[in-house]
Amino acid sequence: MSEEYHSTYGLENHGFENLEREYWNLTTPALYEQAIRHREGILAHLGPLVVRTGDHTGRSPNDKFIVREPSSEDEIWWGTVNRDCSEAEFDRMYTRMMSYFQNRSVFVQDCYAGADPDYRLPVRIITETAWHSLFARNMFVRIFDPEQLRRHVPEFVVISAPNLNARPEEDPTSSGAFILVNFAKKMVLIGGTRYAGEIKKSIFTIMNYLLPKRGVMAMHCSANYGKDPNDVALFFGLSGTGKTTLSNDTERTLIGDDEHGWSDDGIFNFEGGCYAKVIRLSRDGEPEIWEATRRFGTILENVKIDAQRRRIDLDDATFTENTRAAYPITHIPNADYGGVGGHPNHIIFLTADAFGIMPPIARLTPAQAQYHFLAGYTAKVAGTEAGITEPQATFSTCFGAPFMPLQPTVYASLLAEKVKQHDSKLWMVNTGWTGGPFGEGSRMKLAYTRAMVRAALHGDLDDVETVTDPVFGFAIPKSVPNVPSEVLFPRATWKNPDAYDARARDLVQRFAKYMEQFEDYMSADIKAAAPKAP
Repeated sequence: MSEEYHSTYGLENHGFENLEREYWNLTTPALYEQAIRHREGILAHLGPLVVRTGDHTGRSPNDKFIVREPSSEDEIWWGTVNRDCSEAEFDRMYTRMMSYFQNRSVFVQDCYAGADPDYRLPVRIITETAWHSLFARNMFVRIFDPEQLRRHVPEFVVISAPNLNARPEEDPTSSGAFILVNFAKKMVLIGGTRYAGEIKKSIFTIMNYLLPKRGVMAMHCSANYGKDPNDVALFFGLSGTGKTTLSNDTERTLIGDDEHGWSDDGIFNFEGGCYAKVIRLSRDGEPEIWEATRRFGTILENVKIDAQRRRIDLDDATFTENTRAAYPITHIPNADYGGVGGHPNHIIFLTADAFGIMPPIARLTPAQAQYHFLAGYTAKVAGTEAGITEPQATFSTCFGAPFMPLQPTVYASLLAEKVKQHDSKLWMVNTGWTGGPFGEGSRMKLAYTRAMVRAALHGDLDDVETVTDPVFGFAIPKSVPNVPSEVLFPRATWKNPDAYDARARDLVQRFAKYMEQFEDYMSADIKAAAPKAP
């Protein structure tokens, strides 16, 4: 146990007793040594650590629960997304976990969530495995000063025991996995799953609960800026819609790839690293991420590797479509390691439309932006959740409902206020299907999407003539540099226009059904922004 990096606020404060050994704030090389020593992963060519997550290769949303307790009960958006468990159920699992850890070793990482010192949250991640500790070290804001580490007192603690399974017959879970969030005790318990994304998203859930109370918009988005740090663009979207890919642009500086806050001072990253999907990653299309997969310090989840040659194969989906790379943001050469930027000039909503109905790029009015922020329409992409093997049309409020514990209108109102205050330009970009729905059409070419996004951010579309989309009412530019004009209008890309109309009517009905829950919260102009059947 290294005293130099050991906090004086010890693990006994969290209920741990009789531990075999405590590994405090180990560096990346030391965590590699422990992971390999304990056979948690293998070293690949050029240095990444390759690991397997077993049965759970994505999140387990049906096994995540928020404890229903007096301090937060009236604020939580209870329902199918934020499911509740009792204090007694949490306490039973906590007791079981503390018993489980006796005579075992643990790995501790003390760090921050939030790059802005005014809003950062001191956290502690306690894990059973070394590679999960490395994941936490990669994903959150590191503390390098030994004195700061000695004085570190966490405000929230995440405890992860992937080899401890829940008992569905007596626990609220549907499987052996469990993710229990307790805002009163400021603690998250994770077990029964090796998928490291549960650690990351638990902290994101906590930030999304705390920050809006301080007037900070918490966002499931990536962010970058141009030559001027005040030329900021945000990319909202669910996993697989292109947040990481599109924000990693050689022409712009990356702030962060997934989670941000928007305060009165501007944008700040919640994290200190990136967690990118890497299935079929292209060196030409995504050079920065591709290079990061070949770096020491990077964790590769469920990526196929030749055990003899130690060469990885990013095209192989044997284990899952949701192969991942977790790496510190310092692996991206064109990144702002401070994690902050100005107020956004552009806000882009990303959707992977599996129906092939939405235009590849369009300008939105503020009312349309509020409507589609509440709708959060996209497709669940294969592998990001258990049981999802092909894209499925879905709605996820705020483009991240599973991580938004408060009422959606809290986030929507904050976004509307900040957009109005800073006059941000609003866009919808479809990275999904064109020429037909999934199974008939094809995925939009990344080169076209990049060209459209760059044109919007450069101001090349500000004065372009537009056509009103007949379904969504968006303003579609009639031309975009380096993009064929026929790609811009979805109906024209279908072989059978009548089939497009029928599928569009179906999608409009899905929007209407989902948005019924927000009927009492929407103003007349927001309701008028709803899509209409052709």
